[in-house]
This record gives sequence, structure tokens and C-alpha cells, in this order.
Amino acid sequence: MSHGTELLAPSRGAPQAGRWSRLRTRVFGGQRNFQTNATLTLMALPGLLMLLVFAYLPMVGLVIAFKDYRFADGILGSAWVGFDNFRFLFGTDNAWRITRNTLVMNSLFISTGTVAALAIALLMNEVYTSWASKYYQTMLFFPYFISWVIVSYFVFGFLNGDTGIVNKVLTALGQETVAWYREPKHWPAILVLAHLWQSVGFSSIVYLAGMLGIDPIYYEAAKIDGATKWQQIRYITLPLILPLIIILVLLSIGRIFNADFGLFFFVPRNNPMLYSTTDVIDTFVYRSLVQLGDISMAAAAGFYQSVVGFVLVVLANWFVRRINRDYSLF
Repeated sequence: MSHGTELLAPSRGAPQAGRWSRLRTRVFGGQRNFQTNATLTLMALPGLLMLLVFAYLPMVGLVIAFKDYRFADGILGSAWVGFDNFRFLFGTDNAWRITRNTLVMNSLFISTGTVAALAIALLMNEVYTSWASKYYQTMLFFPYFISWVIVSYFVFGFLNGDTGIVNKVLTALGQETVAWYREPKHWPAILVLAHLWQSVGFSSIVYLAGMLGIDPIYYEAAKIDGATKWQQIRYITLPLILPLIIILVLLSIGRIFNADFGLFFFVPRNNPMLYSTTDVIDTFVYRSLVQLGDISMAAAAGFYQSVVGFVLVVLANWFVRRINRDYSLF
């Protein structure tokens, strides 16, 4: 009887084995897919380690935002000042200006960039089998690799008040010249155009890849039913790539408080006369760091940008989830 009881009684390792089995099923998809998924996980391990080392471990340095950092004392030895760095950041007269410019300009970049990239991707999708499609893709993708320092010289060649091409054209047409580097009201449009020129090619290729993944059967059925090209785009292409559009927009919203430093610093040539429309959080922090050498304040600004970006992503994802759960990130 005792032997039978011992055979029927579970061993001490059974609960742990059961937990491991459930965890393995949840992570790797069950015993059948364990081998395949384990191999893929090992392949992803170098990337995960790189993400851990360069993205998560440096987060320990966020404590600098709450300290009066001194090189001699180090991170742990520096004095704790709480939220004094944040008070300095938002206590200046420029706090509202740089926050407004960052939000407005990045909102313009997201909206115009999404529309322009979709339009170009739709056009590229129509000529993808053509010999010229590779040429078009290369020409659109090439500006993505050009430094903003070089772009700033091109922009200056166009907008220089004395020898700029734009002012020469205006003079030839009998119009008055414009002092582009003295009038900040023109620069939101200039920066939007520069951003589109540099980034729309890369974004359009991402959308084009999504369009190429659509099953051609849908288009063949639509043609049989007499659908026009615009109707195919409206009722097939756009609805099927809508999840991709939403994901990219949500990721862009997460960085809405992180401006492109090179664009806002080099293209306007760091001109104080244009700060009312071109000064953003990143350029303000850079100047403050160079002039004051206050690393703690720079860390506070970066912490502020990250927290607000995270909150915006969560709120935007919640809004999308309320409309359609399938389109949300999580």
C-alpha cells in the first residue's frame, strides 16, 4: 500500500516542472515549436544583448536629472537636489516657446510626412514592375544619407539674401526679395520641406513594402467587378495597410518631444533671430550645456522628453484600442 501511495504521489519537482512547461508553452508555443522558436530566440540574442547594454543599462544614469552632478564626485557622490533641475528648465521664459515649437513642428512632420510617403508609395506601387522603379527608389532614398550640415549649405545657397537663387528668381519676376534669415515666420514651411526631402523616401519604401505584401487576388477580383484604380486604392490598398500606418504614427508620437537636432540647429544656422520658430528643446539644451556646462539640466530635459513621449504613446494606443483592438500596439 505504501509503495502504491509513493508511486501515485507527485514528486517535489513536479510543480516546478509544471511551471516550466507552462512558461515554455507561453513563450515558445508548445513542445512542437520549442525547437524552432528556441533557435530563433538564440539568433535574436545578440540584438537583445545590445539593446540591454545600450538602451536599458544607461537608464541608471537618469538619476543625474535629480542631482547636482559634479565630475569629481561622480554620479553617486553628487548632491541630491530633487526637482531643482526641472524648475530651472521650466522656470525660464523660453520654456513655453521651445515646448510649443517642438510639438508643433513634429506634428507637422508626422502629418505631412505620412501623407507624402503614402502618396509616393502608391505611385511607386503602380510602376514597381517598370525598369525605372529602381531608379526612382534610389533617387528618393538617397537624401536620407546626406548630413544636415551639407543640407544647410544647400539651403543657404537657395535662401541667401544677396546671392540666393530664390531671391534672384523673385527679382526676375518683379517681386521684392525676402530676408529669409531675418524673418522667422517663413521657417516652419522651410523646415517642413527640408524634412520631407530628407525622410519621405525612406518612409515611402516602408509603405511600399506593405503594399507589395497584399495578395494580388484582391485587385483581380476588383477589376472583374469593374473597380477603378482609385476605388482599388480606397477599398483595398489603404484598409489593408492601415495597421502599418497606425503603428508608424504611434511610434512617431512617442518621439514627438525629441526634435531632429541637426535639422533645427544646422539648417537655420543657429540664428538667434529665428529662435521664435526654430528653437526646440534639443537645441535649447545644447546651448545651455555649452554655455553653462550643466549636465544635470540636460539630463532633466531628456528625462522630461522620454516620460512625456511614453505617456503620449500610451494615450494614443489607448485611443486606437478603443476604436479597433487589432490596430493597437499592445
